[in-house]
Amino acid sequence: MNEQDEAHTSRVQLCQDGKYRWIYELNMYKNPSIIFVVFKIFGYIFLIAWAIMIIADLFRGEGWDMFWDNTKMMLIFCAVFSVLTILAYLLVAASYGGKYIVLFEMDEKGVLHRQIKSQVKKAQVMGWLTVLAGVRAGNLTTVGVGLNSATKTSSYSSFDHVRNVKAYRSRNLIKVNELLEKNQVYATDEDFDFVYDYIRSHCPNVK
Repeated sequence: MNEQDEAHTSRVQLCQDGKYRWIYELNMYKNPSIIFVVFKIFGYIFLIAWAIMIIADLFRGEGWDMFWDNTKMMLIFCAVFSVLTILAYLLVAASYGGKYIVLFEMDEKGVLHRQIKSQVKKAQVMGWLTVLAGVRAGNLTTVGVGLNSATKTSSYSSFDHVRNVKAYRSRNLIKVNELLEKNQVYATDEDFDFVYDYIRSHCPNVK
């Protein structure tokens, strides 16, 4: 079964090669899962940057004099960045027609999350534009994010390495987390329990 054959297959199908496959179309306007991940990642980055600034001031002997100034500056920067992130997300969502479409493949060894070919080129173009913008601005963080979106179109979770599985039924989302790899698996309401139970039962390190 190939991507074209499965273009309208939202239900989980057991294929002849022994793998389960299904297509999930995530409504990028109604389901906030993707933008939550973006804010979480950059939230950690800003928190680390803020902590480094505070520690550097302490080592320079400035004590807590600069604490509130640095904190205020970081909060303003976060607010501005949040607005820009939302606008960028809406732009990407519009370019995708409001849907992030993913093909999932799952067997006893792991689960693969792969963006379908029709959307990959758009993701790569947006990613490389982000890289160029980051280079021009001298922002290594932006460059890194752009490179990741331009080159990474799939995520694979090996069940032997998974440490944590969390279900978010209201968003049709199952988070499958390894130490360094974070995967997001989506399933329809009808198949959600099956996919969740299958993943948990095949992850020996998840209790």
